[in-house]
Amino acid sequence: MTALTQSKPITLKDRLSALFRRPAKDYAHPYTGGLLLGLVLFAAFFFTGNGLGASGGLNRYLVLVEDAIAPEHVDRTPYLLKLAGGDKNPLDDWVVMVVVGAMIGGFVAGWLNGRLKIETNKGPNITARQRWFFAFLGGAIMGYGARMARGCTSGLALSGGAVLSVGAWAFMFAVFGGAYMLAYFVRKLWL
Repeated sequence: MTALTQSKPITLKDRLSALFRRPAKDYAHPYTGGLLLGLVLFAAFFFTGNGLGASGGLNRYLVLVEDAIAPEHVDRTPYLLKLAGGDKNPLDDWVVMVVVGAMIGGFVAGWLNGRLKIETNKGPNITARQRWFFAFLGGAIMGYGARMARGCTSGLALSGGAVLSVGAWAFMFAVFGGAYMLAYFVRKLWL
């Protein structure tokens, strides 16, 4: 028998596995990434009249679920009423598409650059469980802060900073100052 007849047929699982087994490419240079982000921000302002942001879109997804479960509560709460009260669709806003685009773009970029995999990045002195705990804790604090500040770092800092908003600049100085002060106490999580 020849080698050609002895080979096993390629299955769908083999094809899917090969699709996601791509060689990992290096990350973009920070200056290149910053330049591209600036161009995307300019294009967002130019074509839509709005900047970039994510927390408002994620908030609208949560209000959609809340409106499906407890519509009476949504109709009684002034903040939620603006987003989804009565017949209003909470997903009828430009920022919802920004979130969808960010998720799809992140997935495609991860796949194209061979970085689409499940992993936990952590320092050598903590367990994966501790890393996930601190990630969720930090995410919850940032999410709460983003709603209190009426914008996340992309919406408040990038879009606000681009139009020279004093609040955006104060926010970014506070974020970096707070990060530098806290870094000393959490350095063992990474070193």
